Formats: sequence, C-alpha cells, structure tokens
Amino acid sequence: MAKTKTIFYCTECGNETPKWQGRCPACGAWNTLEEHIEKPAAPGRTKTAPVGVGLSRKPQRLNQVETEGELRFSTGMGELDRVLGGGAVAGSLVLVGGAPGIGKSTLLLQICSSLCAGRKVLYVSGEESERQLKLRAQRLGVAPDSLYILSETQMADILSAVEELQPDVLIADSIQTLYSDANESLPGSVSQVKECTMRLMGLAKSQGITVFVVGHINKDGNIAGPKVLEHMVDCVLYFEGDPNTSYRLLRAAKNRFGSTNEIGVFEMRDKGLEEVPNPSQMLLEGRPSGESGTCVACVMEGTRPVLAEVQALVAKTSFHVPRRTADGFDFNRAALLLAVAEKRGGMKLSLFDAYINVIGGLQLDEPGADLPVVLAVASSYRDKPIDDSLAAIGEVGLAGEIRSVSHMNQRLSEVARLGFKTCIIPKIGSGKLEIPEDLTVYRVRNLREAIAVAL
Repeated sequence: MAKTKTIFYCTECGNETPKWQGRCPACGAWNTLEEHIEKPAAPGRTKTAPVGVGLSRKPQRLNQVETEGELRFSTGMGELDRVLGGGAVAGSLVLVGGAPGIGKSTLLLQICSSLCAGRKVLYVSGEESERQLKLRAQRLGVAPDSLYILSETQMADILSAVEELQPDVLIADSIQTLYSDANESLPGSVSQVKECTMRLMGLAKSQGITVFVVGHINKDGNIAGPKVLEHMVDCVLYFEGDPNTSYRLLRAAKNRFGSTNEIGVFEMRDKGLEEVPNPSQMLLEGRPSGESGTCVACVMEGTRPVLAEVQALVAKTSFHVPRRTADGFDFNRAALLLAVAEKRGGMKLSLFDAYINVIGGLQLDEPGADLPVVLAVASSYRDKPIDDSLAAIGEVGLAGEIRSVSHMNQRLSEVARLGFKTCIIPKIGSGKLEIPEDLTVYRVRNLREAIAVAL
C-alpha cells in the first residue's frame, strides 16, 4: 500500500520543506509553515496536468512568433482600463485583491454590463448564492442577457461549466473558496490556492478566456496565500481606501501588459462604484483656507499628474526624544527631510514633535513631493500660512538644494488647470519649460529660497 507524503508549505513565500519548523528556512518568517498531505496516485494512473497545459507545443523561432494576436477590449470603466494598461487582454489572468467590503465584487459585477456587449460572461461565486447575486445585480442595475452566474466551489464542476458554456470572460469570486478533489487540503489553504490558480491559468492560456480572480488580503495587507500566487498571474490589482470614506484607489502591483504606475479612482455610492475622472479636485476638497501647516504637491501617478494636500503639525515636545509620525509618506524619508530642514532651513525641530499627513489616502512615494513636505513643516513651525493658490514641486537634497523632477510641463499644466496662480519649482533643470499664461513660477536653488518665497 502506497504511503502518503507530508509536505509543509510556507504561507509567505511558498517554500516547501519535508518537516515542520518554527521558522521558514527560505524567507525567515515565523509560524508560517502549513501542513499538506499528498495522496499518491492510484496504480496505473499518473498525476494529471493542469487543464489546458498540453504536451503538443513545440519550440518556435522568436522571429516567427506572431504578436498581432494580442486582443484588448474595454471593460466599460475608463479608470479600470487605465490601470490595466488600456483595457483587458484576452487570455490573461487578473487577480483583484483588497480588504473585505472595499468593492472588489461590486466592481467586477458592474463591468459585466459592458463586457456582455458581444461577449459571453460567466460569474462564479463561492461566497454567494444565485439569489444573492441576482439581488446585488438588481441593486447595481446590471441585467445583461449574456451574463451567466454559477454558485459553486468545486473546481471540476466549474471547469465542466466553462467547457459547456464556452464563455469569453470568467470571473471567480473568490480564489480562497475554490477547491480541487485532487488535493486533500482545506479550501483556502496554500496548496489549494496554488492548485486552483494553476488550473485557471491553464484555462486562460489554452482557450483565450480572460479570467478575473478575487483574492482576499491578510492582516499585513498582502494577498492571502503564498507570494507565488502573485507570480503566477498576469496582473495584480489592489483596491485601497479608508472604509470610513467613499473614495477608493485601484493600483496595479504587477502588470505584464502595461505600466504599474497608473491608479484608478472610484467613489462608492448607493448604486455601486462611480469613476472619478478628476482625482486632483477630489483630493483637494475641504482644504482649509488661511491655515498654517498645509501645502499642495503635484506628483505623477503613471502618466497622470495628481495634486494632493500635504499637512504638517509641529508642536513642542514633552518627551526627551521628539515624536515623528508620517501617514501617506515614507517615514524614513520624512525623518531625513526633517533633519535637512533643521540643518539647512534654520528650524530647531529637535525640540518639537512633527506629524505629517497626506489627505485623501494617497501614498506619495516620489521625490517631487519633498519640497511640499518641507514647506508644510516650515509653515507650521513659523505658524505662517502658505498662500492658498501656491503649489510646490521639487526634490530636496541633503545639502538643502532643490533638484528637478520629470514631467515638469505636465505638472505645471495640471497646477494651472485647477486654478493655482503660483508654483515653486527647482531652478536647475527647468530652463526650457512651457509655462501656462496665468501661472507665476518661482525658480529656487535651495531650501532657504523656497521657504522665503512661500512664507
């Protein structure tokens, strides 16, 4: 009688080890090994390969491979198309992750109205019944004739339904609820998630079906399951946003068919998600007038310039070591800028607590946001407000110099379009610019000059 084989998978990196250990030998994470019992194949039978992965393919010359076969089609939502790189690609596997209730299922059900125009869509849900899906579709106003729904978690039954229906688009909600009989682990385990994803990938590549998969995230904000899951799919999208606000950000963490720098902005309303074509105006709503400690930054999110409000609060500390907090901005970068501001800007920040916050849930991670952060800190330190019609763009060096950043013409156009009258930019590298007529530009060399112009 054949013996079963026990393997331990790491939930963080997907590494396999024959025995349990407290710490993963590959990634070093503690208490992440999960037991999986492999059942041997019956005599005379071999382990089946994932659906769609055949042995009939032969090597081809690179110059003989056709590249005109990549077919893109619109999902019906411009913001989603932007993040995907211009639309969904036939035969691709897209993973959509996010916190519970953030809007993943709502977004995928909404795009079915547009996808069903000339295409057949199968929506598979392992968490809701057909009646629940019908009620949610009625609330969202989704009722196309070529939309088919299936409440199923067994992978073999799903593949049978796909073979019978032959859909153009398959939506699986969610990957953690699906399971395969070929694997004895519980649904949602590392091995089950890998097995089901592999079968869906084979289905997408062999039959040209576009597959959207919903994935839950864990407490660390990562897709639940092994990291190898993200390497298996073609595109990984993350839904971000504060559950207490109505705005949602869709960001691409991986995209084999486009850029990973684009973002899509949505607003959650009673009848589903609505696109926000002008995120800059949304991020600047409710900005205080005539208050110190606030400055407007212009950053590039892919090909789109976005304006965001940066706030800073500097207060005298009551501790031996002053506190430093940054939300929406890298903490280490904020500490570096505060040190530069004290050394080169003449501010005694070592005696003050400093708090930095980016309004709207946006994460500023590019050098062009350095100067607005320092100006907001200087405004709060001196308790002098910056003019409401002023924006700032520039990178701050350790010597206090202001360095140029890319896409300056696009940034200035966006600043002027939203009604700002003044903008502070680096003097170096900004000689040949197309400055809008109603915008006054101050070119500064260092931090002291920038603070003098702003305050």
